[in-house]
Amino acid sequence: MIRNRKRPLSRSAFTLIELLVTIAIIGILAALLLPVLGSARERAKQTVCASNLKQIGMAFYMYLNDYDGFFPCAGDPISSSPAYWLWMGRGWKSFVAPYIGSSVSVRNPGVLFCFSDRTAAANWDSTSYAYSLSFYHSPEQINTMTDASYTYDAGKITPTIPQKEGRVRYPDKKVLVGEWLDNHTGGNNNWWSWGGGRNYLFVDGHVEFIKASNIIPANDNLPDVNLTVDGIEGKDVN
Repeated sequence: MIRNRKRPLSRSAFTLIELLVTIAIIGILAALLLPVLGSARERAKQTVCASNLKQIGMAFYMYLNDYDGFFPCAGDPISSSPAYWLWMGRGWKSFVAPYIGSSVSVRNPGVLFCFSDRTAAANWDSTSYAYSLSFYHSPEQINTMTDASYTYDAGKITPTIPQKEGRVRYPDKKVLVGEWLDNHTGGNNNWWSWGGGRNYLFVDGHVEFIKASNIIPANDNLPDVNLTVDGIEGKDVN
C-alpha cells in the first residue's frame, strides 16, 4: 500500500527577520558606496576644471604671440565701482576672452568657470580662476610686497610694469593661473590659506593639482602665487 506523502510547503515570501536583515545590508552598502561615488564625481569635476585651465593656457599663449611676448598688464585697480584688480577673474578675463573661441559673458563663462566653484557665479562674474600678479610687476617690486594687502589695498598701489615671457626662469615651476578657491577639497580656502589644494596652470602649459602645503611660501609667507619670491623669475613649487 502506497502512502501519500505530504510535500513541503514552498516558501514564497521573506520572513520579517530576513527582510530587516536585507534592508540593513542595503543600508550598509549604501553608506559605503555613496562617499566613493561622491569622491569619483568630484574627481571628474576636478579633471574638467584642469581641462579648462589648459584651454586658458592656450589662450594666454595666443595673446603672447600677438603682443610680442608680453603678458596682460593694466593699471591696478582696473575698476573703481566695484573695485577689483587685474589678477582677479573679473579683471584679466577680458584680455584672453577673444582667444577662447566663444562669446564669453557672465551667463556664458565657458572654460572660465569651474562647476565645483560655489562662489564665482554670485561674486566673481562666474570666473573661477585668478592670474598671478607677478606677471605685471617686476621681480624687484614683488619682493617689496610683504603682505597680501598689496594685492587689493588701494592705499598700497604699486605701478604696473609689463613683463615678458622670456624673463621666466622656471616655466614648469611658476604658476600663471590657478583656481582661486580649493573647490575640490572644501571650497573655503583661497591663495592666502594653507588649507586645501587646487588646480594650477604653469607657464609651460601643464596643469597640476597641488596642495597649498606644497607651495613655496611667497613674500607674504603664504602660499600666495601672486607674490612669488622673485616674481616672474621665481618659482612656486620645487
